Amino acid sequence: MKARVREWLRRYGPAEVLSILATLSAAWLTFRLTRSYAATALAGTWAGNVAYFGYILTLDIWQTRRQRHAAGLAYTGRTLLRNLRALVVEFGLAEVFDSLLIRPALMYYLPRALGSLSGGILLAKILADITFYVPAIISYELSKKRLRRF
Repeated sequence: MKARVREWLRRYGPAEVLSILATLSAAWLTFRLTRSYAATALAGTWAGNVAYFGYILTLDIWQTRRQRHAAGLAYTGRTLLRNLRALVVEFGLAEVFDSLLIRPALMYYLPRALGSLSGGILLAKILADITFYVPAIISYELSKKRLRRF
C-alpha cells in the first residue's frame, strides 16, 4: 500500500501544486477585475483544470514516449489517442461532477461564507479534491493493467 501511495503522490502531487497556483492566481485576478463570485469560481475551476490536466497529460506522454523508445517503437498519433483514452477513463466520471458542480459551487459559496477570497478558494479546492480523488484513484488503479500498456 505504501508503494501505491508514493505512486499517487508522484503522479498527482506536482499537478496539484500547479493547479493550486493557477486556481488562486486566476481567482484573484478575476475577482479583482469583475468583483463577481460566479466568474471567480469558474475562472478558478478552469485555470486549475488546465494546469492539472496539462501536467498529467505531459507526464503520460513523456513516460509513454520513453517506454516506446526503449522498445524501439515510435510515439504516434494513435499512441496519443491511447494516452487520451486512459486519461478519460481515469478522470472522466470524477471530472464531470467536480468541474460542473462541486468545485464551482464550493468556490462560489466558501469565499463569501468565510469572508476571505483566498481562504475560501483554497478551502473549496481542498474539499473538492477529496470528492475528486476517490473515484479518480479507483479508476486509475483499474485502468493500469489494461489501458496503460504502450
